[in-house]
Amino acid sequence: MKKTADRLAKQLKDYARKAGLKKTVIGLSGGVDSAVCAGLAAKALGKKNVHALLMPELKLTDPENIKHAVELCHKLGINYSVVAINTFVEPFDEIAWEQSSAAKMNTKARARMSILYNFANSHGCLVIGTSNKSERLLGYGTKHGDLAADIEVIGGLFKTDVVKLAEHLKIPEKIISKPPSAELAHGQTDENELGAPYFLLDQILVDLDKKATKARLLKKYDKKVVEDVLRRVESSAHKMMPVPMLRP
Repeated sequence: MKKTADRLAKQLKDYARKAGLKKTVIGLSGGVDSAVCAGLAAKALGKKNVHALLMPELKLTDPENIKHAVELCHKLGINYSVVAINTFVEPFDEIAWEQSSAAKMNTKARARMSILYNFANSHGCLVIGTSNKSERLLGYGTKHGDLAADIEVIGGLFKTDVVKLAEHLKIPEKIISKPPSAELAHGQTDENELGAPYFLLDQILVDLDKKATKARLLKKYDKKVVEDVLRRVESSAHKMMPVPMLRP
């Protein structure tokens, strides 16, 4: 994965130079995706030019994840700030209508996005996105939330490849091996929400990327999983596209 790491770091460095910005800010969750992005940013731009924002939701975010994120900042030598999101999302409890669980979770992701861009605007930074290709294809992210960024560093890598890259970058094993979770609700895990582990989902997504037909997929994989993946990919394609503009 050395060549992959070098290519991504070079592209990030070139993009920052063309944008006229030397500094970056990244939301660090304690998970493998943001850890890899932080490592690549430090490699590309130098550790002094990377600032991590740890944005826990008190009483929900696992303290271990905060600890892991802090330890990673120390390991990489990057500066960080901790901003709890509770005071930003709690006012939404006063909204008059009944909110769906999805609306509540998306509000948290968008609060984090707003905090990241506030820091970026205040300090002249690029906002580093941390979504991988698996999440993006499956629509597993919040529009105008965690899917909002100035550049997506690992957006071209499937989740299983991100893990391999993490191992190359010497990201701590305790970060690599923990079950992925957006931590937008108690007990939430990616596998529970997506209905299958990433090693299986990625096999299907790779085949789809190679233009495999539904009939071919059904010969190789479980019907329920295939149909769910296809439904997710189709229904969430809008998340990866610019906002439509009507022609007068």
